[in-house]
Amino acid sequence: MKHFIIIITFIISGQLSAQTWLTNIEQAKKLAQTEHKPILLVFEGSDWCAPCKKLERNILNTPEFKAFAKEHLVLLKADFPRRKKNRLPEMQQKHNDALAAQYNPEGIFPTILILDAQGNILGQTGYLKHKTPQFYINWIKEQTN
Repeated sequence: MKHFIIIITFIISGQLSAQTWLTNIEQAKKLAQTEHKPILLVFEGSDWCAPCKKLERNILNTPEFKAFAKEHLVLLKADFPRRKKNRLPEMQQKHNDALAAQYNPEGIFPTILILDAQGNILGQTGYLKHKTPQFYINWIKEQTN
């Protein structure tokens, strides 16, 4: 029983410290205003875009970037999967389409935007080969100062 409690505690603490990606711009804006943080908006094609997968693996999912994001960013993701099995609910797809019309009309994937709490663009980039999580952290800091 003691081991079970330790395992459950470990799982819960891991989930609490996990990165939380929002999928709604209005929720992201409210949280950004409340926490006085910029929004990191990522447009990706999770099941077809090779650079998107590399961005996730090499940058966004690294411990270094996750620690920075947890303290300094509100995370917002707009995914555009193509496979039928990964299709988004209709309301989420409409929301993502509206985000793309406003912030990514050229349809470039991945696109990374830094927004202020009102949704104004502070900076924009994509996945840059051979760059480190620290490179992206420094870029975000430059955009938000």
